[in-house]
Amino acid sequence: MTVAETRTRPWHGVMVATALPLRADLTVDYDAYAAHVAALIAAGCDGVVPNGSLGEYQTLTDDERARVVRVAVDAAGDGARVMPGVSAYGSTASRRWAEQAAEAGCGSVLLLPPNAYRADHATAHAHYAEVARAGLPVVAYNNPYDTKVDLTPDLLARLHSDGHIVAVKEFSGDVRRAWEISELAPGLDLLIGADDVLLELALAGAVGWIAGFPNALPGACLTLYRAAVERDLDLALPLYRALHPLLRWDSKTEFVQAVKVSMEIAGRPGGPTRPPRSPLNAEQAATVRAATEKALAEGLD
Repeated sequence: MTVAETRTRPWHGVMVATALPLRADLTVDYDAYAAHVAALIAAGCDGVVPNGSLGEYQTLTDDERARVVRVAVDAAGDGARVMPGVSAYGSTASRRWAEQAAEAGCGSVLLLPPNAYRADHATAHAHYAEVARAGLPVVAYNNPYDTKVDLTPDLLARLHSDGHIVAVKEFSGDVRRAWEISELAPGLDLLIGADDVLLELALAGAVGWIAGFPNALPGACLTLYRAAVERDLDLALPLYRALHPLLRWDSKTEFVQAVKVSMEIAGRPGGPTRPPRSPLNAEQAATVRAATEKALAEGLD
């Protein structure tokens, strides 16, 4: 059975957490973004995730954030392929963004736990329950490093059994969790949340990848994902090793800047980042450039 045959839900497969092209004056280049989304779909990516951390959602105005979703839906040609990030400081705001996503025709949404303070399990549960009322399938996003809230396997199981989430983007980096999640919540879909644990989580049963570096190298990343989920280790292992110098940037603080630098080198629209994100320093930029150029020279694009 092929990857295409096993993609039975809008959140399955390679969903690219899209970087947002900005002009030199830091305004959003919506035309470049539309072209980027269309190119990712044409390359074979299953969908896009606008307004995630890679899309710098924290720095967007409400009007910009809403327009990014509409542009993504139009460019993808199918709203089911679009999973907007709906994270916000409050549950009411997150629900409003989920409702806007539903109005735009999106197929699912991606949601962090409350990120204004360290929510306990009861508060996180209430947060997901509130946003689920918008009516779209909710993919939980576990990023305990940035949110300081850990969606543990037992909490995820409870959220799933109560009908509040359909999947989890697992970004903890602890690949052991995949097995515990599958034991406690066998019906909850596991999505790869960090590029540099792709192979490990794919082998543990992940059915999707919310991905960063396909923004720059979609062809190679798609080949890697498909080989990993089909357990073709003869293809996946050397490709993973070759791409890992780039993939590991997805777990660094400067991941947005690194992806955008890699995009520019690969001839894709990246541009600057909005403050407080500052450009990579010379050493960081040189490292990303060298890894990207090496990948391109080896035909990994």
